[in-house]
Amino acid sequence: MERGDVVPVRFAKWGGRPHWEMDLRYLGSDRFGDWLGSPAGMPMRRPGWTTRTDAECAFLVPRDADFVASFNGHGVPTAIYVDVTDRPWWDGDTVRAVDLDLDVVQAWDGTLLVDDEDEFAEHQVEYGYPPEVVVAARRSCDAVVGAIARAEEPWATIGPSWCAKAVDLPLAPLPAWAEPA
Repeated sequence: MERGDVVPVRFAKWGGRPHWEMDLRYLGSDRFGDWLGSPAGMPMRRPGWTTRTDAECAFLVPRDADFVASFNGHGVPTAIYVDVTDRPWWDGDTVRAVDLDLDVVQAWDGTLLVDDEDEFAEHQVEYGYPPEVVVAARRSCDAVVGAIARAEEPWATIGPSWCAKAVDLPLAPLPAWAEPA
């Protein structure tokens, strides 16, 4: 894959229900995984809602962890937004992951929180998350919180440096669902 290639990103919820979808551009890879990105204005949607990003972002797809992470430019309230998922995978040229509700969020002022714990608890019952999935999601969430709090990489400087490389990317071509009517 070459820098600038379009990469579809498709999230599902447990049981295959559609969730977020967006098209990013390939930035490169390092020891943390593959990096995708977009300048501000990237269209993204989930069932019932379509929006565009207000800032550039770099999106980490780790090779050996159960999350995906977005490092954002100024213009949005969150510097880092991590979705706890199953192990993200490449399906041809598309990145896929199952979102497991828990989100780790760091604001620009350094405030760090775990969001959607109530949704995670509800979905364990409603969708029947297997016990091993619940344990893995909690473990991943706790590891990410600890690493961000300790300013470990890629959370401290590497993610933001990839984000800076996304500013000059062209937007991916608009998907049919994002084109004006």
